[in-house]
Amino acid sequence: MTLDGGEPIGIVAGGGDLPLRLAQGARAAGRPVFILGIEGWADPDAFGEWTHGFARLGAGRSMLDQLRAHGCRQLVIAGKAKRPSLTAIRPDAVTARALAKIGAAYFSGDDGLMKGIIRFLAEEGFEVLPVHGVLHDVLPGHGPLGDALPDAQARADIARGIAVVRALGSVDVGQGCVVQQGMVLAVEAIEGTDAMLARAATLRRDGPGGVLVKLTKPGQDRRVDLPAIGPQTVAGALAAGLRGIAVEAHGTVVVDRDPMMHVANQAGLFVIAIKPDEFNEETKP
Repeated sequence: MTLDGGEPIGIVAGGGDLPLRLAQGARAAGRPVFILGIEGWADPDAFGEWTHGFARLGAGRSMLDQLRAHGCRQLVIAGKAKRPSLTAIRPDAVTARALAKIGAAYFSGDDGLMKGIIRFLAEEGFEVLPVHGVLHDVLPGHGPLGDALPDAQARADIARGIAVVRALGSVDVGQGCVVQQGMVLAVEAIEGTDAMLARAATLRRDGPGGVLVKLTKPGQDRRVDLPAIGPQTVAGALAAGLRGIAVEAHGTVVVDRDPMMHVANQAGLFVIAIKPDEFNEETKP
């Protein structure tokens, strides 16, 4: 997949700042941009300077018509979202057809659902690009992102976290967990990372703080729903008394890296991008 020059790019936008970052990156690459905000997720006041529209989640015909009307063939799906119940979607005929094609995948985890959505969009003539197909610097390489480094206890907690997140991912449940001194304080499910960190804050034990581990799911389609961290993640980690964050190198979106790492460095919080397959071997005596 390539970021073809000149052709409009559609950004199907949930909440947060990432859709706007994508719009800026696409414009810098010479691409006209149309932002399609999902009602209830995207901020209705965020896209004033951009060509944009809105649609409710179940209004598939409106979504496809707006994207086509603005000449969008390539799409990026990004931003914070809360998965609704099937009854809350109120599907129109197009959405009902999409749900029929997606089938049982709707009732699986987010990766299974998103794979089904991508297949449906491909049948409708759209190509879904990954976030890093537009913003080439958002996936960190292997190594520390800031000044602090994990000690032996933190590395052991990271290794434990890798095993836990891999187990969650194998059943398409979540992408993160919090581990302190070998104890799993919280795992991520439908509530998302911020809520998980808030819950972990109520469960922390005395002694050295824990770590947040975020990884892609095994076999995950990397065009959508990659794990992500940003300044809000660091703030949540600090509020939970954590000592650090470990994310998958080349597999985690880092939003607003410079301000995020300024706060992390000031607080002595480590943020490190790891290779999960190799990390467990590195921690063996």
